[in-house]
Amino acid sequence: MDVMDGWYGWMGGVTPNIDRLAHEGVLLTQHLSAASMCTPSRAAFLTGRYPIRSGMASANNMYRSLTWLASSGGLPPNETTFATLLQHRGYRTGLIGKWHQGLSCASRNDHCHHPLNHGFDYFFGMPLGLLNECQSGRVPELHRQLRIKMWVSTAVLALLPVLLLVPVCARWVLVPWAVIVTLALVAVLFFLSWYSSYGFVRRWNCVLMRNHDIVQQPLREDRVSSLITREALAFIDRYRFPGATGTQHRAWGLGKVLRALDRERLTNRTLVYFTSDNGGRLEARDVRGQLGGWNGVYRGGRGMGGWEGATRVPGIFRWPTVLGAGQVLDDPTSLMDIFPTLCYVGGGLLPQDRVIDGQTDAACWKDARPARTMSSSFHYCGTRCAVRWHQRDCATVWKAHFVTPRFCPVGAGACYDSDHCPCSGDVAHHDPPLLFDLSRDPAESQPLNPEDEAFDSVIKKMEAAIRDHRRTLTPAPRQLSIFNTIWKPWLQPCCGTFPFCGCDKEDAIVPQPL
Repeated sequence: MDVMDGWYGWMGGVTPNIDRLAHEGVLLTQHLSAASMCTPSRAAFLTGRYPIRSGMASANNMYRSLTWLASSGGLPPNETTFATLLQHRGYRTGLIGKWHQGLSCASRNDHCHHPLNHGFDYFFGMPLGLLNECQSGRVPELHRQLRIKMWVSTAVLALLPVLLLVPVCARWVLVPWAVIVTLALVAVLFFLSWYSSYGFVRRWNCVLMRNHDIVQQPLREDRVSSLITREALAFIDRYRFPGATGTQHRAWGLGKVLRALDRERLTNRTLVYFTSDNGGRLEARDVRGQLGGWNGVYRGGRGMGGWEGATRVPGIFRWPTVLGAGQVLDDPTSLMDIFPTLCYVGGGLLPQDRVIDGQTDAACWKDARPARTMSSSFHYCGTRCAVRWHQRDCATVWKAHFVTPRFCPVGAGACYDSDHCPCSGDVAHHDPPLLFDLSRDPAESQPLNPEDEAFDSVIKKMEAAIRDHRRTLTPAPRQLSIFNTIWKPWLQPCCGTFPFCGCDKEDAIVPQPL
């Protein structure tokens, strides 16, 4: 089940396990990601910092997330994750599921970006993600438009030497054979230059790992869900003594995980956090229609800048002995808040050598009413951002868009002509910006008239917040630059001898103690 489907479906009774979390915990109705794509959003979630601070944001429309497992970009080693904080406090930390924060830097096995080098004691799952290419019969997802152009270009180049053969064979014109052979060689080399990567996406990117070892290449998509669930249950079983469990897990097998916590009598002393890294993807379609998530009344979806459907995500906290059951928190909250929150509940200290954008108020945590000191937040699309301002004196939440994607076709709700909407290039610039009162218009369908008496004062507050925010930014190496995100054969993880990579050790998978 798509996480977003679960979020908007829980009240209908079709998601009983998510229902249970909501009824037993705290429902965050305005929970937000720091970016609308997986890689930057997860970087912010792990570090409590906007992705631009760690170099995990990119203005390049093709490379706003890591697209190859054999790329050199990733979460920098000098970034501190909440797993590292908990590890230092004596917790056993495990990541079961999707990482998508890079793998290696300079050689195939250096694993500089690996979860085990970012505070996790144990890792089982997908170092990149579950692309369409990993699932048989699905329409290719990775750079689909670029691949079409590559095929057309290859066909044109291959046609040139063939066309030159016609006058030669007909003895109309004498064309040197060296020219024909050279053109044929160019066509072959051009084809190999791109097909060596894009022609084997499933084998290169669809990998399942345990710690540093590959257990399936390519992974079997029909078994991923059951394996992920089994590993999460095994981790809970191994570390069921007090203060020693910490897992990140997707919606797969949620009911089994909750029942395991009940069975091991861990429910009352376990903080369960249910969320998603971005809105549902709307461009995913096939002949049957929509395949991606559903974002309810909210406009936009994954990759669509600062629109609500791109950044408003599910949020539920459950901790029976600490948080009151059945509470609803309507104030804006963020995925970045989990960093300082876990630091507080784990008894750690926040790093003092860097800006932490996430927030928690220890004195208010127990009644789930955090008194947030920051009233502004930013929704990055690459290196651009939309701005949200919580006007507390009148309980109003405003949002301004300075740049928005152009949906295609006109009047549609997504960019159906591409993999995802761009952040730069063919976008709409707004001067004055589009301003929405989210308290009254969460669907962002009626922008405030610039002639409205509140317009100028609200925009001035937001522009001041942007200036203050930008003053806190310091240059960081660009992890999502073109060089850092392209496929590099010398970095390709390989079970076997490269390029003949492939294995299935599923039958030998037996979770081992750390």
